[in-house]
Amino acid sequence: MIIFLLIVVFIYLFAIMPKISNTPDFTPFMARYYAHRGLHNNKNSNPENSMTAFKLAIENQYGIELDVQLSKDGIPVIFHDFDLKRACGIDKKVEDCTYDELKELYLFGSDEKIPHLKDVLNLVKGEVPLIIELKSDNMDTSICNITTSYLDDYNGIYCVESFNPIIVLWYRRNRPNIIRGQLSTRYISKGKSLKGKILDFMLENLLFNFMTKPDFIAYNHEHSNNLSLMLCKKLYDTITIAYTIQSREDLKRSFNKFDLFIFDSFTPKTKSINY
Repeated sequence: MIIFLLIVVFIYLFAIMPKISNTPDFTPFMARYYAHRGLHNNKNSNPENSMTAFKLAIENQYGIELDVQLSKDGIPVIFHDFDLKRACGIDKKVEDCTYDELKELYLFGSDEKIPHLKDVLNLVKGEVPLIIELKSDNMDTSICNITTSYLDDYNGIYCVESFNPIIVLWYRRNRPNIIRGQLSTRYISKGKSLKGKILDFMLENLLFNFMTKPDFIAYNHEHSNNLSLMLCKKLYDTITIAYTIQSREDLKRSFNKFDLFIFDSFTPKTKSINY
C-alpha cells in the first residue's frame, strides 16, 4: 500500500512539474504591477482592452495584460469575451464576425473601438512589458501562428499565456524561447463542471504541466491555496502571477503567495513592487 501511494505521489509531482531547467530570465517583468486589460473603467471613456486604456497604463508605467482572439477572417483583435454582448451589446461571437465588422463596433458605449493587435504593439513600442493571453477554447492553434507572425517583429518585452494547454504546448514546440504561462482557476465549484469533471480537475490542478512545461503559472488569486499551485511555487520555484486583484485588501492578502500581480478596479499605492 505504501509503495502504491509513493507511486501515485511520484506521478502527481511529475504531472504538475513545470519547466525547471534552462528557465528564462524573468527580471524584466518583475517589480511592476500589471493593469488588467489596460488601465480601464468600463463606465467611463477608457473601457477595457481599448487604446485609451493601454495609453493610460503606459503613462502610469504599469505593465499591461491583454487578450487576443481571432476574427472570422483570421485577424488578431484585442477582446476578452468570446461573445460581443457585454462589451458591445451585440448578440454575436467574435469568431463569427469579420474584422471589418468588428472595427465598426464601440466598446461599452464609448468612442473606443476594438483594436487590432498590431495597433497595440505599435502603441506600446516596448515601453512596458506585456502579458498576452491567447484565447481559444478548442484544439485549433491558428491563433498561435497568426499572433506570433506579429510578435516575431516586436522588439518589446512580452510573454504569452493561455487557459488552453494546447496553446501553451504549441509555444513549447514552436517558439520555446518565448516565455509561456499556464492560466488556471477553480473549475469545479459547488458540483458544477465547465468542461467535464475529469478535464476540469486536470486543468484546475495543473496536470498538463508535464506536457506543456510552462515558465510561469497565472492563477485566480481567490484560489491561492490550490495544492498544485503551491507546490509549483515552493517545490519547483516557479514564477506565479495573481489575477485579478481588485482591491488593496486582496493585494495585501496575496502579496506573499505570488510574485506578480494583475489588477483592476483600483490602483495600487505604489507604481512598483517592493518585495
